[in-house]
Amino acid sequence: MRILKYKKTDRSRHKGQKRHAQNSERVKLHVTTGDTVKVVRGDDKGHVGKVIRVYRKTGRVVVEGANFVKRHRKARSAEEQGGIVSFEAPIHSSNVMLLDPKTDAPTRTRRRIDTDGTKERLSVKSGEAIPRVR
Repeated sequence: MRILKYKKTDRSRHKGQKRHAQNSERVKLHVTTGDTVKVVRGDDKGHVGKVIRVYRKTGRVVVEGANFVKRHRKARSAEEQGGIVSFEAPIHSSNVMLLDPKTDAPTRTRRRIDTDGTKERLSVKSGEAIPRVR
């Protein structure tokens, strides 16, 4: 066995851990699962749909019926069927806007804390409260 001449330091490993912690931070998004949104940019511009899934690490959302992509899948087992599978791919959250419940127009959101301490999302356009869909 070879004897190490220099003592390995913990510095390089620590540097990597710090960078990983910054990259894996979760992004705070203006939309949640179940919200009705409108796609404002991209190939599906103008499409209205519900948010199916939110990826907080990458800041992306999957909108129902928007950004369909096709994948050529091979059958992994004998009973499974291969072929071309189409599904909704994630869109960046900056490319979707929440719809105002009163006017069905795209709007930004504002937060208000009620007297009992619960946070509530408000529509900037109408001032109407946007209900959380859980």
